[in-house]
Amino acid sequence: MEINIIKTKAKSIYTKSKIPGVDYVINQYAGCQFACKYCYAKFICRWKPYGEWGTWVETKVNAPELARRRVEGSVVMSSISDAYQPIERELKLTRKVLQYMDKRNELSILTKSPLVLRDIDLLKLFEKVEVGLTINSFEGKEKALIEPLTPSQKLRVDVLKELHEENMTTYAFISPIIPHLTDVEAIVRETKDFVDYYFFEVLNLRAAGGEFQRLLKEHFPESYETMVGEEKFWSFIKELKDSIKRFNIKTEGIEVHKQGWKVVRV
Repeated sequence: MEINIIKTKAKSIYTKSKIPGVDYVINQYAGCQFACKYCYAKFICRWKPYGEWGTWVETKVNAPELARRRVEGSVVMSSISDAYQPIERELKLTRKVLQYMDKRNELSILTKSPLVLRDIDLLKLFEKVEVGLTINSFEGKEKALIEPLTPSQKLRVDVLKELHEENMTTYAFISPIIPHLTDVEAIVRETKDFVDYYFFEVLNLRAAGGEFQRLLKEHFPESYETMVGEEKFWSFIKELKDSIKRFNIKTEGIEVHKQGWKVVRV
């Protein structure tokens, strides 16, 4: 797919975060080539009318210079893009930002790409750093329909393993958890020996948008019915919580999205 690359200059690269426990987010890119059908970041298309989600990427060309600014607290990269989407291989914008960031910052990176391994040398310079991989067990038909342009689950698991072998802190971001599609127990069994902790996020059906809701209803009706049915949904959540407890693993919690934007964290 041909991607429209928009070059811009930003006034600042550090944005005060609304994420609990996070002080700043940094987005050297806006938009994402992975174009996952459920992506919650699609909302930025309202303010960036470049076309459909996944067809464009905005690059903040002065991001490395802006990254020199000293901020106090924790920084998450990225919240409206993937720092290691395919264009990064060519532009190296993420790598340049990492070079100029103050290494005293507490840094957390979440990605779906093995390209993050390229920057291990820079990541090790930070006093405190962690890298998470989004894993959701989508393969075959599910992956082809839901996130066809992303690296495979195996590659993502291999990245976690290699980061662990490099003595880096890792976490698995199991998301989106979709009833009957995301095999949470299988993911934990496969990764528990080289992951420091887990975060579990149940699909936010409203934030995923109407197009994804229709996709889910048409191709995975059982999953859709569980997501929209009150009794079925909370029964699923109980089973999920019980299965997680059986593994006796370290977790930052479970985010459960229901009734619009209300978030229940347990």
